[in-house]
Amino acid sequence: MTFRRKYGEPVEFVTRAGQLVRITKEGLKPVGRAYGFFDCAASKAAIEAELPHLRHMAQTPNPLELTLTEGVGTLQVDSALRAIIQQSEYPPYRFALQARYVGATNRETADRLSSILNQVYQSPALCQKGNVSRRGDVVHEENGKYLLYE
Repeated sequence: MTFRRKYGEPVEFVTRAGQLVRITKEGLKPVGRAYGFFDCAASKAAIEAELPHLRHMAQTPNPLELTLTEGVGTLQVDSALRAIIQQSEYPPYRFALQARYVGATNRETADRLSSILNQVYQSPALCQKGNVSRRGDVVHEENGKYLLYE
């Protein structure tokens, strides 16, 4: 299954073993995936503008790819992950931050994503006093099951 089909963008697919991989010049590389869900009163544009600073503060590597989505219900995810989102202790979340990290495991990707979400809540540009109702959740897949990152 190909996830990206636009010319010039990387081609990814899921192997028979269930591992997401990307075709690179060096060959097939695994792609770690994780999803972060959070609430913040800031706009999507404000969060996107702040992401480079948040990445710097969290010391995340350049290959970590982030996609911010407003409205968690619009995410293109499988039914198992959708069930976890809906059964969360604090639904609904306003934002989802999807992370992909070429050459890393899903757990390593969740570690990096968790660091970025911690910076969101510490950012005076995004979450001034009263703008944050709670922390978010980070979810990653391990051994065929989705787990809340702890």
